[in-house]
Amino acid sequence: MDRIYRIEWKGEPRFAVERDGGLYLMSGEPFGAYGLADRIAEGRGTAFAPAVRVLAPIIPSKIVAIGLNYKDHAAEQGKPLPKEPMLFLKPSTAVVGAGDVIALPPGVGRVDHEAEMGIVIGRRASRVTAARAADYILGITCSNDVTARDMQNRGYQYSHVKGFDTFAVLGPCIAVGLDPSDLAVEGWVSGVRRQHSRTNQLVFSAAELIEYISNVMTLLPGDVISTGTPSGVGPLQAGDTVTVTVEGVGDLVNPVRDRA
Repeated sequence: MDRIYRIEWKGEPRFAVERDGGLYLMSGEPFGAYGLADRIAEGRGTAFAPAVRVLAPIIPSKIVAIGLNYKDHAAEQGKPLPKEPMLFLKPSTAVVGAGDVIALPPGVGRVDHEAEMGIVIGRRASRVTAARAADYILGITCSNDVTARDMQNRGYQYSHVKGFDTFAVLGPCIAVGLDPSDLAVEGWVSGVRRQHSRTNQLVFSAAELIEYISNVMTLLPGDVISTGTPSGVGPLQAGDTVTVTVEGVGDLVNPVRDRA
């Protein structure tokens, strides 16, 4: 299984591929046929430092996020299960990657982590059926759908409370070839596990989401569907370290700081 990284290499962003215990520069691009060029580092996961700096694996044209897509999370929020997927957008300007700071804006009150599986789209998708959805998936990534919870509870719209800079955390890579139907998803804060579930508990599966969303809006290569969070969401404080883990992808680790 390949893991696709986006890295800083000689001052420029480049795609790279982890395979067989090494990291290779990518020849070509991830949305078509790609190959391996120079081997530039050894190791697995993100154990490539200091040879390379890992960036957010993709800068999507849009992140389509799904609200209340785990039964237990809907229950903890005191809300009924949606009859259809609840969609909202997060801007590309909110995207940061592994190791980047999650910046808590002043005056917004409580800000929560939300550990999620992210689906990275590999080809233009419009009016796709669930039966063909797998053909449109490049791979799976970790997503932290950071949320200004106090503002949400006061009635602010989803894209507002989830669209602050640094509130769309993606990474550390895109894992190619994973079946998204039954993967473990965990959220940790400063060494304490707060969230744990499996994607077989999603109200709407990955295939159903691709079908539904692509019949609303066209999905472009590199777009991300953030599939919803399980129960256990909780507040972040300056000084915390938050980790999102998706089985087969790896650990997405970020420090939390107050925004200057």
